[in-house]
Amino acid sequence: MSKAKMLAAPPPMVIDDTNLSRAWARLLLQVLNGAGTEVAPLILSLSGFTENGAAIEDPAVRQALDRLLKRKGRLVVDDVAFTIFPQRLWEMSRGDRSRLFILYRATFPRWQAMNRKANGRGLYFERMVMYGRGPHDGNQLEWILSQFSSRTGVRRSMLQATTFDPARDHVASAQLGFPCLQQVSFEPTAAGLVTNAFYATQQIFDKAYGNYLGLAQLGAFMAREMGMPLARLNVMVGIAKLERITKSDADFAPLVAAAQALAAPPAAPSAR
Repeated sequence: MSKAKMLAAPPPMVIDDTNLSRAWARLLLQVLNGAGTEVAPLILSLSGFTENGAAIEDPAVRQALDRLLKRKGRLVVDDVAFTIFPQRLWEMSRGDRSRLFILYRATFPRWQAMNRKANGRGLYFERMVMYGRGPHDGNQLEWILSQFSSRTGVRRSMLQATTFDPARDHVASAQLGFPCLQQVSFEPTAAGLVTNAFYATQQIFDKAYGNYLGLAQLGAFMAREMGMPLARLNVMVGIAKLERITKSDADFAPLVAAAQALAAPPAAPSAR
């Protein structure tokens, strides 16, 4: 038997937290302090949402990351999150999901045109509500919600939306930035809605935080429309990669300091 066949696959890295910023900080520090620039696979689980489903964040980490993303010419966290869930349009819709979908369809060409290179193949929310075929004119989220509310005992496998489409995405390009997110599923439980997301690969520096925020916002939207709280977000990643920035980059220092301060365990009480 060859040496390659004898090697065991690495165990998953599991991060379970109640603070989105701290969960991402723990992932970043694990990579920075370890060998290599990848985690494979990664399971990140987030709970502890507010009453309205918002993820808990730390402003120091969030602001330090946004400043570094701008410095490197990358999208800030909110803009990455928008690709998965258009929170701004949802707030404009004032709780009317039909209006949300109408607004998104009307404005999607504008969002796509703003960054044709990155968005030419589409956006994740666009794939979920404008897939191109299927019931409800390709609006997978409306199909899920309408089926869930119309009858009891809906099979669990029905509550899932896909973003990957072999007809469009099985191409031989050496690099393909979209879609890395393959699928999202929704599981009603006694504690509330559990949202599950599946990534083939994920960029730790310039995408992961925004990915988690957008998925949490999507989960909160679906939970509200299903009449329950958002209980947990689970993100499964085949390969999480630190790319487009080096570990030794001096610009990393303020973000690393904020991440370390947040991720550090609380100090033990002093003896009296």
